[in-house]
Amino acid sequence: MKKIFSFCFYFCFAQVFSQSVKELHAEGDLSLRGLSVINDSVVWVSGSKGTVGQSVDGGKTWKWMIVKGYEKCDFRDIEAFSKDIAIIMAIAEPAYILRTTNGGRNWKKVYENKTKGMFLDAMDFADKNDGVVIGDPVNGNFFIATTNDGGRSWQDDSQKKNYPLPDSAEACFASSGTNVRMLSTGQFVFVTGGVSSNIVIGKQKINLPFSKGKMSNGANSIAIKDSLTFIVVGGDFTEADSIKGNCVIT
Repeated sequence: MKKIFSFCFYFCFAQVFSQSVKELHAEGDLSLRGLSVINDSVVWVSGSKGTVGQSVDGGKTWKWMIVKGYEKCDFRDIEAFSKDIAIIMAIAEPAYILRTTNGGRNWKKVYENKTKGMFLDAMDFADKNDGVVIGDPVNGNFFIATTNDGGRSWQDDSQKKNYPLPDSAEACFASSGTNVRMLSTGQFVFVTGGVSSNIVIGKQKINLPFSKGKMSNGANSIAIKDSLTFIVVGGDFTEADSIKGNCVIT
């Protein structure tokens, strides 16, 4: 029997407290972790087995595509700018970043990294030009690459700007594509997990009061209201029912 996966999108209508939830189905044993919402109509998702999905009618119908030549890739994050332009990130050995300008009919490889241990975690863009991708530590540094041309090219900044070094057994979680966020200042913020959990802001590294001590502990996602108000969620992903040490705010 074919396995079914389901996912829900929440749509807010004119009245703030009036919501409608519709469950959508697609066939296949897939994991979808990347999500990019352009407006009330255009939504992109990405996931395992080289899969990308697009809706241009607010999620009522979907176009599903398998990226040719990358059928075994796990696209853990997607950043889209319109119904035509989107960027997808494949996580590991080799790590790829691909870009489309025609709604996913064709994809161009704009970044490839075959370094042993390479594992990309998430991307974010401040605007249509400036973006960042982060990855787990490689050769003693968090992997950090940036773009200033809308993802057409990427520069490895891991060792160029004296970013804080990772602690032993510290990494990032490629769980939602939301553990890195660009700030309006041009800087970016990312959160980590593992035996220690921290927030990295420019050249600062600040400890987070999450549960610690295991590789499954730490921060998974950060949301930013302004330059002072952050909320970070995480915890221990092996303890789904735990209600301790999984949300912090500053």
